[in-house]
Amino acid sequence: MCEPRYFDVRYTINPWMSTDDPVDLTLARDQWSTLVHTYREHGHTVETVAPVEGLPDMVFAANAAVVVDGRVFGSSFHAPERRPESSVYQTWFKAAGFDVHQPGSVCEGEGDLVPAGRFVLAGTGFRTHRAAHREVQDFFGRPVISLDLVDSRFYHLDTALFFLGGEGDASQDGDIAYYPGAFSPGSIEVLRRLYPRAVIATEEDALAFGLNSVSDGRHVFVAPQAGGLVAQLAHRGYVPVPVDLSEFRKAGGGIKCCTQEIRS
Repeated sequence: MCEPRYFDVRYTINPWMSTDDPVDLTLARDQWSTLVHTYREHGHTVETVAPVEGLPDMVFAANAAVVVDGRVFGSSFHAPERRPESSVYQTWFKAAGFDVHQPGSVCEGEGDLVPAGRFVLAGTGFRTHRAAHREVQDFFGRPVISLDLVDSRFYHLDTALFFLGGEGDASQDGDIAYYPGAFSPGSIEVLRRLYPRAVIATEEDALAFGLNSVSDGRHVFVAPQAGGLVAQLAHRGYVPVPVDLSEFRKAGGGIKCCTQEIRS
Protein backbone atom coordinates (compact mmCIF):
# COMPACT_ATOMS: atom_id res chain seq x y z
CA MET A 1 0.00 0.00 0.00
CA CYS A 2 1.06 3.60 -0.50
CA GLU A 3 0.25 6.42 1.89
CA PRO A 4 -1.95 9.15 0.30
CA ARG A 5 0.44 11.95 1.29
CA TYR A 6 0.19 13.56 -2.16
CA PHE A 7 -3.24 12.24 -3.13
CA ASP A 8 -5.31 14.74 -5.11
CA VAL A 9 -7.38 15.05 -8.28
CA ARG A 10 -5.22 17.14 -10.61
CA TYR A 11 -6.33 15.72 -13.96
CA THR A 12 -9.23 13.71 -15.36
CA ILE A 13 -8.52 10.25 -16.76
CA ASN A 14 -11.77 8.52 -15.80
CA PRO A 15 -15.43 9.60 -15.43
CA TRP A 16 -15.19 9.83 -11.64
CA MET A 17 -12.49 12.50 -11.59
CA SER A 18 -13.28 16.20 -11.47
CA THR A 19 -10.85 18.95 -10.56
CA ASP A 20 -13.89 20.91 -9.31
CA ASP A 21 -14.41 18.44 -6.44
CA PRO A 22 -11.53 19.06 -4.00
CA VAL A 23 -10.07 16.19 -1.99
CA ASP A 24 -10.28 16.37 1.79
CA LEU A 25 -6.74 15.12 2.37
CA THR A 26 -7.14 14.80 6.13
CA LEU A 27 -10.18 12.59 5.68
CA ALA A 28 -8.43 10.58 2.94
CA ARG A 29 -5.46 9.92 5.24
CA ASP A 30 -7.77 8.88 8.07
CA GLN A 31 -9.72 6.50 5.81
CA TRP A 32 -6.54 4.96 4.41
CA SER A 33 -5.06 4.52 7.90
CA THR A 34 -8.28 2.82 9.00
CA LEU A 35 -7.98 0.35 6.12
CA VAL A 36 -4.37 -0.45 7.05
CA HIS A 37 -5.35 -0.95 10.70
CA THR A 38 -8.31 -3.13 9.71
CA TYR A 39 -6.14 -5.41 7.56
CA ARG A 40 -3.64 -5.85 10.39
CA GLU A 41 -6.44 -6.41 12.90
CA HIS A 42 -7.59 -9.33 10.73
CA GLY A 43 -4.16 -10.94 10.62
CA HIS A 44 -2.77 -9.53 7.37
CA THR A 45 0.68 -8.07 6.85
CA VAL A 46 0.82 -4.61 5.27
CA GLU A 47 3.97 -3.33 3.59
CA THR A 48 4.17 0.27 2.42
CA VAL A 49 5.77 1.98 -0.55
CA ALA A 50 6.98 5.55 -0.03
CA PRO A 51 4.82 8.07 -1.93
CA VAL A 52 6.41 10.37 -4.50
CA GLU A 53 5.48 14.02 -4.83
CA GLY A 54 3.83 14.74 -8.18
CA LEU A 55 2.25 11.27 -8.43
CA PRO A 56 -1.18 11.80 -6.83
CA ASP A 57 -2.57 8.43 -7.97
CA MET A 58 0.31 6.41 -6.56
CA VAL A 59 -1.96 5.60 -3.60
CA PHE A 60 -3.74 3.17 -5.94
CA ALA A 61 -1.12 0.47 -5.49
CA ALA A 62 -3.20 -2.28 -7.13
CA ASN A 63 -2.54 -0.79 -10.56
CA ALA A 64 1.23 -1.19 -10.24
CA ALA A 65 1.47 -4.95 -10.82
CA VAL A 66 -0.08 -8.37 -10.37
CA VAL A 67 1.72 -10.96 -8.25
CA VAL A 68 1.07 -14.70 -8.58
CA ASP A 69 3.20 -17.48 -7.06
CA GLY A 70 5.78 -14.88 -6.05
CA ARG A 71 6.23 -13.67 -9.64
CA VAL A 72 5.62 -10.03 -10.50
CA PHE A 73 4.06 -8.84 -13.75
CA GLY A 74 4.54 -5.09 -13.76
CA SER A 75 2.52 -2.26 -15.24
CA SER A 76 2.59 0.00 -18.25
CA PHE A 77 -0.01 2.73 -17.76
CA HIS A 78 -2.37 4.06 -20.41
CA ALA A 79 -2.35 7.65 -19.10
CA PRO A 80 0.96 9.55 -19.39
CA GLU A 81 0.33 11.10 -15.97
CA ARG A 82 0.63 7.71 -14.27
CA ARG A 83 3.51 6.16 -16.21
CA PRO A 84 6.25 7.23 -13.76
CA GLU A 85 4.55 5.11 -11.06
CA SER A 86 5.67 1.90 -12.76
CA SER A 87 9.38 2.41 -12.13
CA VAL A 88 8.83 3.43 -8.50
CA TYR A 89 6.92 0.25 -7.73
CA GLN A 90 9.35 -1.82 -9.77
CA THR A 91 12.19 -0.49 -7.62
CA TRP A 92 10.29 -1.47 -4.46
CA PHE A 93 9.62 -5.01 -5.70
CA LYS A 94 13.24 -5.52 -6.72
CA ALA A 95 14.47 -4.26 -3.35
CA ALA A 96 12.11 -6.78 -1.72
CA GLY A 97 13.77 -9.59 -3.70
CA PHE A 98 11.31 -10.01 -6.57
CA ASP A 99 12.07 -10.15 -10.27
CA VAL A 100 9.72 -7.94 -12.26
CA HIS A 101 8.50 -8.57 -15.80
CA GLN A 102 7.88 -5.33 -17.67
CA PRO A 103 4.90 -5.73 -20.03
CA GLY A 104 5.24 -4.89 -23.70
CA SER A 105 1.63 -3.68 -23.95
CA VAL A 106 -0.50 -1.31 -21.89
CA CYS A 107 -1.36 -3.20 -18.72
CA GLU A 108 -2.61 -1.75 -15.44
CA GLY A 109 -1.87 -4.49 -12.94
CA GLU A 110 -4.62 -5.70 -10.65
CA GLY A 111 -6.84 -2.97 -11.99
CA ASP A 112 -7.57 -5.28 -14.93
CA LEU A 113 -6.06 -8.61 -13.83
CA VAL A 114 -7.86 -10.68 -11.20
CA PRO A 115 -6.25 -14.01 -10.20
CA ALA A 116 -9.16 -16.39 -9.57
CA GLY A 117 -8.28 -19.99 -8.77
CA ARG A 118 -6.90 -21.65 -11.90
CA PHE A 119 -7.63 -18.58 -14.01
CA VAL A 120 -6.64 -14.97 -14.38
CA LEU A 121 -9.68 -12.90 -15.26
CA ALA A 122 -8.54 -10.03 -17.47
CA GLY A 123 -10.39 -6.85 -18.38
CA THR A 124 -10.02 -4.80 -21.53
CA GLY A 125 -11.88 -2.00 -23.27
CA PHE A 126 -10.64 1.17 -21.58
CA ARG A 127 -7.14 0.60 -20.20
CA THR A 128 -5.31 -2.74 -20.47
CA HIS A 129 -4.78 -3.93 -24.06
CA ARG A 130 -5.86 -7.41 -25.08
CA ALA A 131 -2.30 -8.16 -26.21
CA ALA A 132 -1.26 -7.93 -22.56
CA HIS A 133 -3.65 -10.78 -21.75
CA ARG A 134 -1.62 -13.13 -23.93
CA GLU A 135 1.56 -11.89 -22.31
CA VAL A 136 0.12 -12.57 -18.83
CA GLN A 137 -0.87 -16.12 -19.83
CA ASP A 138 2.62 -16.84 -21.14
CA PHE A 139 4.25 -15.39 -18.04
CA PHE A 140 2.16 -17.10 -15.35
CA GLY A 141 1.19 -20.24 -17.27
CA ARG A 142 -2.43 -19.85 -16.16
CA PRO A 143 -5.42 -19.64 -18.52
CA VAL A 144 -6.43 -16.01 -19.01
CA ILE A 145 -10.13 -15.25 -19.52
CA SER A 146 -10.56 -12.02 -21.49
CA LEU A 147 -13.57 -9.91 -20.50
CA ASP A 148 -14.77 -6.82 -22.38
CA LEU A 149 -15.77 -3.78 -20.32
CA VAL A 150 -18.35 -1.57 -22.01
CA ASP A 151 -19.34 1.07 -19.42
CA SER A 152 -16.70 3.76 -18.88
CA ARG A 153 -17.76 4.21 -15.25
CA PHE A 154 -16.25 0.77 -14.74
CA TYR A 155 -13.03 1.49 -16.56
CA HIS A 156 -11.06 -1.19 -14.70
CA LEU A 157 -12.12 -4.78 -14.06
CA ASP A 158 -11.64 -4.31 -10.32
CA THR A 159 -14.46 -1.77 -10.24
CA ALA A 160 -16.91 -4.34 -11.63
CA LEU A 161 -15.76 -7.71 -10.27
CA PHE A 162 -13.78 -9.29 -7.44
CA PHE A 163 -12.73 -12.78 -6.46
CA LEU A 164 -14.32 -14.23 -3.33
CA GLY A 165 -12.54 -17.58 -3.01
CA GLY A 166 -9.20 -18.31 -1.41
CA GLU A 167 -5.96 -18.98 -3.24
CA GLY A 168 -5.29 -22.43 -1.78
CA ASP A 169 -6.50 -25.45 -3.74
CA ALA A 170 -5.94 -24.88 -7.47
CA SER A 171 -8.65 -27.46 -8.24
CA GLN A 172 -11.20 -25.15 -6.68
CA ASP A 173 -12.01 -22.11 -8.76
CA GLY A 174 -13.82 -20.32 -5.95
CA ASP A 175 -16.43 -17.73 -6.76
CA ILE A 176 -16.78 -14.09 -7.74
CA ALA A 177 -19.07 -11.12 -7.32
CA TYR A 178 -19.74 -8.89 -10.33
CA TYR A 179 -22.06 -6.35 -11.95
CA PRO A 180 -23.29 -7.64 -15.35
CA GLY A 181 -24.00 -4.16 -16.74
CA ALA A 182 -20.27 -3.43 -16.92
CA PHE A 183 -19.64 -6.23 -19.44
CA SER A 184 -20.35 -7.10 -23.06
CA PRO A 185 -23.06 -9.76 -23.67
CA GLY A 186 -20.43 -12.36 -24.60
CA SER A 187 -18.42 -11.68 -21.45
CA ILE A 188 -21.54 -11.98 -19.31
CA GLU A 189 -22.19 -15.40 -20.80
CA VAL A 190 -18.60 -16.47 -20.07
CA LEU A 191 -18.98 -15.41 -16.44
CA ARG A 192 -22.32 -17.20 -16.15
CA ARG A 193 -20.80 -20.43 -17.40
CA LEU A 194 -17.68 -20.23 -15.25
CA TYR A 195 -19.38 -18.94 -12.10
CA PRO A 196 -23.05 -20.03 -12.04
CA ARG A 197 -23.28 -19.23 -8.31
CA ALA A 198 -21.65 -15.82 -8.49
CA VAL A 199 -22.92 -12.98 -6.34
CA ILE A 200 -24.67 -10.55 -8.70
CA ALA A 201 -24.38 -6.92 -7.65
CA THR A 202 -26.84 -4.17 -8.48
CA GLU A 203 -25.86 -1.01 -10.31
CA GLU A 204 -26.36 0.93 -7.09
CA ASP A 205 -23.87 -1.24 -5.20
CA ALA A 206 -21.41 -1.18 -8.10
CA LEU A 207 -21.53 2.63 -8.23
CA ALA A 208 -20.83 2.66 -4.48
CA PHE A 209 -17.58 0.81 -5.32
CA GLY A 210 -18.86 -2.27 -3.55
CA LEU A 211 -17.07 -4.46 -6.10
CA ASN A 212 -13.76 -2.73 -5.49
CA SER A 213 -13.38 -5.08 -2.54
CA VAL A 214 -10.74 -7.42 -1.11
CA SER A 215 -11.58 -10.92 0.10
CA ASP A 216 -9.30 -13.27 2.03
CA GLY A 217 -11.71 -16.13 1.46
CA ARG A 218 -13.67 -15.42 4.63
CA HIS A 219 -13.57 -11.70 5.39
CA VAL A 220 -14.59 -9.26 2.68
CA PHE A 221 -13.33 -5.71 3.10
CA VAL A 222 -16.11 -3.77 1.41
CA ALA A 223 -17.57 -0.27 1.04
CA PRO A 224 -20.33 0.21 3.64
CA GLN A 225 -22.39 2.18 1.11
CA ALA A 226 -22.97 -1.06 -0.87
CA GLY A 227 -25.65 -2.29 1.53
CA GLY A 228 -27.31 -4.79 -0.78
CA LEU A 229 -23.99 -6.45 -1.60
CA VAL A 230 -23.02 -6.56 2.07
CA ALA A 231 -26.28 -8.38 2.84
CA GLN A 232 -25.73 -10.87 0.00
CA LEU A 233 -22.19 -11.63 1.18
CA ALA A 234 -23.35 -12.25 4.73
CA HIS A 235 -26.12 -14.53 3.44
CA ARG A 236 -23.50 -16.56 1.55
CA GLY A 237 -21.49 -17.09 4.74
CA TYR A 238 -18.79 -14.46 4.24
CA VAL A 239 -17.96 -11.93 6.92
CA PRO A 240 -18.30 -8.39 5.54
CA VAL A 241 -15.86 -5.90 7.03
CA PRO A 242 -17.09 -2.42 6.05
CA VAL A 243 -14.37 0.19 5.53
CA ASP A 244 -15.27 3.62 4.19
CA LEU A 245 -12.90 4.88 1.48
CA SER A 246 -15.41 7.29 -0.04
CA GLU A 247 -12.89 10.13 -0.40
CA PHE A 248 -10.93 8.02 -2.89
CA ARG A 249 -14.01 7.62 -5.06
CA LYS A 250 -13.37 11.19 -6.22
CA ALA A 251 -10.47 9.71 -8.21
CA GLY A 252 -12.31 6.53 -9.20
CA GLY A 253 -10.79 4.31 -6.52
CA GLY A 254 -11.66 2.31 -3.43
CA ILE A 255 -10.47 -0.47 -1.16
CA LYS A 256 -9.06 -2.76 -3.84
CA CYS A 257 -7.44 0.07 -5.78
CA CYS A 258 -5.44 0.93 -2.65
CA THR A 259 -4.38 -2.68 -2.11
CA GLN A 260 -1.72 -4.60 -4.01
CA GLU A 261 -1.99 -8.28 -3.00
CA ILE A 262 1.30 -10.17 -2.89
CA ARG A 263 0.55 -13.84 -3.55
CA SER A 264 3.71 -15.77 -2.70
